[in-house]
Amino acid sequence: MTTQYQSECSCRGRRQLLGWAMLASLGTLTGLSGLAGCTQTDGSSAQALAPVEIDRSTSCELDGMLLADYPGPKAQVHFAGQDKPSFFCDTVELFNTLLAGEQVRAVKAVYVQDMGKADWNAPQGHWIDGKAAVYVVGGKRTGSMGPTIGSFAQETDAKKFAAEYGGKVLRFSEITPAMVDLSGGAGHDTRM
Repeated sequence: MTTQYQSECSCRGRRQLLGWAMLASLGTLTGLSGLAGCTQTDGSSAQALAPVEIDRSTSCELDGMLLADYPGPKAQVHFAGQDKPSFFCDTVELFNTLLAGEQVRAVKAVYVQDMGKADWNAPQGHWIDGKAAVYVVGGKRTGSMGPTIGSFAQETDAKKFAAEYGGKVLRFSEITPAMVDLSGGAGHDTRM
């Protein structure tokens, strides 16, 4: 192997390990977040970590796109040390951020929209705990950035969606970095 290739492999492996470490810490920090009024490990109340509704001016942390202008499930992450959540116009962007080792920040809560209840074309509300959600990876429905990951509160809704639009039903911990690669931009367009 060349030195450059070894360096790239080592760096990639280190990023993946850091990403998995961040997800593991998410489990310990949000384990009680579903119980209103419970105290988090940092002493804050779970009520303070309630999801925040998007409006016409809410933009994506990664690219500045306005969330309300696009279809598909949205996401928000409450990072430690931030007063307001970071929003994502697409669940693929959410997972890409959470699994990217070079962007590790302490996560207090993750919310996604329940597409079993929300309107796919103009989703509002229906925020659920992202760690407890059920996801459909590889379906034909698109979000703001092209192919996206459907998020659901109920496994029966996820299975119904997968039967109609294709894809595989997975849990939060089963989603891997390879499934959420944004290296080619929207739809992995390598010409970008």
